[in-house]
Amino acid sequence: MEYGKLRVIVSGGGTGGHIFPAVSIADKLRELNPGSEILFVGAEGKMEMEKVPAAGYRIVGLPIVGLQRQLNLKNIINDLKLPFKLIGSLRKAGKIIKEFKPDVVVGVGGYASAPLLYMAQRLHYPTLIQEQNGFAGLANKLLAKKADSICVAYEDMDRFFPKDKIVLSGNPIRPVMNSSLGSRREEALLFYSMDSSKKHILVIGGSLGSRTLNNAMKAWIEAGCPGGEGVEVLWQCGKYYKAEMDDFMKAHPCPGVRHTDFIARMDLAYALADVVISRSGASSVSEICAIGKAAVFVPSPNVAEDHQTHNAMALVRKGAALLVKDSEASEKMLPSALALCADDRKREQIEQGALSLAKTQASLTIADEVYRIAEKKK
Repeated sequence: MEYGKLRVIVSGGGTGGHIFPAVSIADKLRELNPGSEILFVGAEGKMEMEKVPAAGYRIVGLPIVGLQRQLNLKNIINDLKLPFKLIGSLRKAGKIIKEFKPDVVVGVGGYASAPLLYMAQRLHYPTLIQEQNGFAGLANKLLAKKADSICVAYEDMDRFFPKDKIVLSGNPIRPVMNSSLGSRREEALLFYSMDSSKKHILVIGGSLGSRTLNNAMKAWIEAGCPGGEGVEVLWQCGKYYKAEMDDFMKAHPCPGVRHTDFIARMDLAYALADVVISRSGASSVSEICAIGKAAVFVPSPNVAEDHQTHNAMALVRKGAALLVKDSEASEKMLPSALALCADDRKREQIEQGALSLAKTQASLTIADEVYRIAEKKK
């Protein structure tokens, strides 16, 4: 394929799980042709407005907000403003498209993606949807009817999208996240000052933290860390919970547990881990497959369409991960991970299962689709 110069708008954001794939796609397009012009469109006030410029790209914000499902005064006010914010976002999206004149518009999910893709389709510009989850959201299902290509991370997505438009691409991941991380275990042990004779569990609550995962860790530590002999734990508690967990750990010292609000070297954290405990957002699942780690997923129930459960079950059904319900985490999360640490055979089977599901060339596959539909529309 010849990779000529393109003008591409990439829209979406709201969370790191949307922002990183978007930047990864842009990086691949720029790698294929450094002369390509790429514009990001995000939601005003969201993290993409900071993260995207830091990655070297220009971004424009829309005034869009998301629908809040929890009932409180702040959310009611937010939802009352939503129709007006949507109208303003559609108008601004149309203006951006007319001024930039893209060859292709790519939507990766998040608040800004829907109005941008909708206006691009109304104005007859080619569009590509990148659906990261195993259960498609309402906006993507509606927009799929007029999309030129739909890149997905999971099989059987023709439940939601026209089969002839689907490309099984996987989710873009950081290049450093690959199966060679296992060879860096000694480096990781040294970096985190951990014992090479022990097994290691990595608990990922995310940069903001997970109340459920933190409570499960607290319950296990309060119980005296049963079954934890010969195991060390690296626990990302998140910045929202750091002060609370500092106080807890002072009151309940546990030499085998190290807690931190943020893990800067996730590559070495993964290299260290024998078992990973994590929520099952799309990016986390894709990275765990790519590095071939045994995971215990605890899907968040507080997401649209319960898509984290669908993401995790895509692996569980193939013997490539374990799942513990959010409501049962305090009782079952650590025992499940410890049992995997103790059972080398089962852990290795899960690792191989995860590796078999990895799609490590997702960024290139999506970029090729961008070029294909751009050429098709000429």
